[in-house]
Amino acid sequence: MNMTVRTRLTAWYFLVLIVSFALFGWVVDLGFQHSVARTMDDALQGNLTTAQRVISESSPKSIEKVSHELGELADIWGDGAILRVTDESGHWIFQSPAFASAKIDAAEASRSISYTTNLNAIQYRISGRRALINGKVFDVTVATPTEAFDQSLDQFRLTLKLASPLLIVLASLGGYWLSRRALEPVDEIIQTARGIGGQNLSSRLPVPLPRDELRRLTETLNEMLGRIESNMRRVTQFTADASHELRTPLALLRTTAEVALRRPRREEDYREVLESIVAASGEMTLLLEDLLQMARADAGAEALKFHRVDLIGCLRRVQEQGAILAETKEIHVAGDFEEESVWIDADAAAIERVFLIFIDNAVKYTHPGGRISLRYQKSHDTALVEIRDSGIGVSDKDLPHIFERFYRADPARSREQAGVGLGLSIANWIVEKHGGAIRVESVPGMGSVFQVHLPFALKNPASQTVV
Repeated sequence: MNMTVRTRLTAWYFLVLIVSFALFGWVVDLGFQHSVARTMDDALQGNLTTAQRVISESSPKSIEKVSHELGELADIWGDGAILRVTDESGHWIFQSPAFASAKIDAAEASRSISYTTNLNAIQYRISGRRALINGKVFDVTVATPTEAFDQSLDQFRLTLKLASPLLIVLASLGGYWLSRRALEPVDEIIQTARGIGGQNLSSRLPVPLPRDELRRLTETLNEMLGRIESNMRRVTQFTADASHELRTPLALLRTTAEVALRRPRREEDYREVLESIVAASGEMTLLLEDLLQMARADAGAEALKFHRVDLIGCLRRVQEQGAILAETKEIHVAGDFEEESVWIDADAAAIERVFLIFIDNAVKYTHPGGRISLRYQKSHDTALVEIRDSGIGVSDKDLPHIFERFYRADPARSREQAGVGLGLSIANWIVEKHGGAIRVESVPGMGSVFQVHLPFALKNPASQTVV
């Protein structure tokens, strides 16, 4: 069944009211009956005491005197109270007419227990007492009609039956009105949220003034919209930058091929054109691989498989590959690794790529004959790898942005240099997934230092995959 929150709240409120009123009526009815019975019993005990005093005063004279005095007492009692007194053998000394045809066991009536019964089709509350007066035993029984109390109880029950449904309906309507007022901010949130789309992600939901659950919900939704807006902006920027970076090598490929086809050329000229096309294709392949990895990382599909890895062994392999990259510019790549083995939990291929990115970056921006060094040292509770170069450095203006996608400083990262500004961004993502951090220090004209902090392996490492 499709019901609004307002309707469900009102329905639950209605059911709770019904149960509450039923319990209330039951408890009050029991209390009313108990109060009536207690009031009548107190009155009966008072009558018994009065009758006992009359007997005590008149019994020394004669039994006839006792009967006469009890008759006068019965006449002056109001509210229909009646009386009967018997001697020890059960012969009555006095009894009101209502007792004449009633069959009441004197022994039962003398047990001082109040109870209710019918006398001549009229309901009475009866109580008795056996008393020793002036050496003689008397059984005294008094009764009072319950009709007046019964009518009051019936009137109360009738009022409760008539008033309860009305009160329940009125309270439910009030609850419906209150729920509508309380949920008005929700309707406003819904209407505003429906108007937010890809063109106006900067819009935000109105925040209610009261510091309640709705305010926290609205603030949470606004934070979510902020994250969506930020991600959409990154996707849009990523798409635009990727298109821009792909446009140049594609245009170069097409232009080179068109120029080569305009007129017949020598075999050497065609070979030179084809070599140029192969080089451009290689650059595009690397760019597409980087773009694919970043896209997978953003989508949470790029998985890193963590195992126990020897960091020193990785650094030695990176040093060898870096030396090959730096050979054409006669740049010396040195390594400083005193420890034999340092164990970390890592994806070996990914962590080696991080250091190769830094070395490749250093080679690009270091003058021929320069120097690049890799050094390991323990820093508190992390493994610290330092990549230092003697290159052109990074300005203070560009330093905060070097890990942003497609960012290249001017002029150091001009289009004369290979790469499109994705390498450092990929390296930063990999290190963060390893629970590490990267620190950078650079002085323009004197070189840069990249410090990679990585946590040591656990004592009992287990292979795992992190997305």
